[in-house]
This record gives sequence, C-alpha cells and structure tokens, in this order.
Amino acid sequence: MIAIVDYGVGNVRAVQNMLQKCGVRALVTGDANELKEATKIILPGVGAFDTAMKELENKGLLDVLNNAVLVQKKPVLGICLGMQLLTNGSDEGKCKGFGWIAASTCRFSLDGSLKVPHMKWNYVTPVNNSALTQGLVPESKFYFVHSYYVQVEDKAHSLLQCEYGVKFDAAIQKGNVYGVQFHPEKSHKYGMQLLSNFVAL
Repeated sequence: MIAIVDYGVGNVRAVQNMLQKCGVRALVTGDANELKEATKIILPGVGAFDTAMKELENKGLLDVLNNAVLVQKKPVLGICLGMQLLTNGSDEGKCKGFGWIAASTCRFSLDGSLKVPHMKWNYVTPVNNSALTQGLVPESKFYFVHSYYVQVEDKAHSLLQCEYGVKFDAAIQKGNVYGVQFHPEKSHKYGMQLLSNFVAL
C-alpha cells in the first residue's frame, strides 16, 4: 500500500489522482496506524516549512515517519515542500527538518531579473543515475512552484539539477529517501514516468 501523508499542507488529491492515472491506488491518510501499514510513503507539501513540521508533530506523525524511514527502510518520496522537510532545515524558519539527507533549504537571492517564486515549467539535468529517474528522456521538464531551493552537501545524493538564477538540486536520493522539488502530479507524462518509477521500487 502506498500512503500519501495528509497533514493539512499539501494538495494530496492531485497526487492521488496522478497515481490513479498510473494504475495505482493510494491511500490518503493522516492516521499513524495506517501509515505504519504502508509499504511506501509520499510526503507532499505546499506552504511554510515551520508550519509543516509543526503540523506533523501535532498529528503525532514525526516518530511514525522516522521509524518507517530510518528503521524499517520504507521508500519515501518528498514532493516540493515535502522534499525540503527531508533536509536539515530551512532559511524560511527555525524548526529542524527530518535530516534524512544532509542538505540545506535556501532562500532564492536573485537580482530582480527573475521573479520569486520560481513558478514555471523548467528543464532538469541528470546528475546521478537512479531507479527514480529511469526512463526520463533527455531534456525532461517539470512544473515548479517554490521560493526556496535545496542544496545537498554530497553531490552523490543529487539526481537532477535545475537552474533558476542558481543551480539547485531538483531531485535527491539517499538510500530509501527520495525527494523532488517539482510537482510530478502537475508534470504530465514526465511526472507519470517518475511516479511510476517510485511505485516500481
């Protein structure tokens, strides 16, 4: 069973609908017991970093997710803000992230020629091979909406990079932990390929 974590800060139904188009049924849930039964977990998110971490804490999901990912080694995919939560922390707030991947979430500091948030289709460049990105064609593009970006400490954990005034990590992986800054559920055939790959892990 694939569980999509519902903690009040993500468009969970859009992710569920895209998975359905991939031929997969996924459960949307904020229930700790149901998450314990999941074989794979998707952590979406839209909004503020601290708000997201506090909502997960308030719902009693931090320990459940840490156990699922670090002890049981279940595959987890963070999407957009969900990817940023995988890092050590964010310039946006004061809360610590999960720290499952050594990385920082940084504020865009652009010269004014580019608008923030980065809200557009943009191309990605492969950095390292992974089952998550298998089958993506050259010059694959995805839909982004974000005001902060991720930089991993070890480039071995970067799968895809993107450029918007600065090069940043658009997809990351460490073991069973995966993250994408873009929205695969809004990225048509490219997003379907990526989500299908996650399902097949």
